[in-house]
Amino acid sequence: MAAGWLRHLAQDRVDVYSGGSDPGKQLNSAAVEAMCEVGIDISNEFPKPFSVESVKAVDAVITMGCGDTCPIFLGKHYEDWALEDPAGLGVDAVRPIRDEIRRRVLKLLNDLGIETK
Repeated sequence: MAAGWLRHLAQDRVDVYSGGSDPGKQLNSAAVEAMCEVGIDISNEFPKPFSVESVKAVDAVITMGCGDTCPIFLGKHYEDWALEDPAGLGVDAVRPIRDEIRRRVLKLLNDLGIETK
């Protein structure tokens, strides 16, 4: 959901990579539906692991409960967002998580000096 918000709000002003330390097998259908409700289609995404190379290549790293499994490199902007995991939740429970992610993405973009849509 965060990558979907980033792409939507920043348009072509950022490159986004989304990956996990222990990615699932498929997207959360409630997350896909919740994002679709706000006009963002993430249905073509797929769970994938992050790579050390991708973390080295970015300016900002946002983790969500990654803990010690995520690599840390000096000079990067790091934030860990403690959010409820939407896994297994219905769309009604995912909506507030979606909205909180939007709020945090807007703040991140503002902090990085990137204009939003």
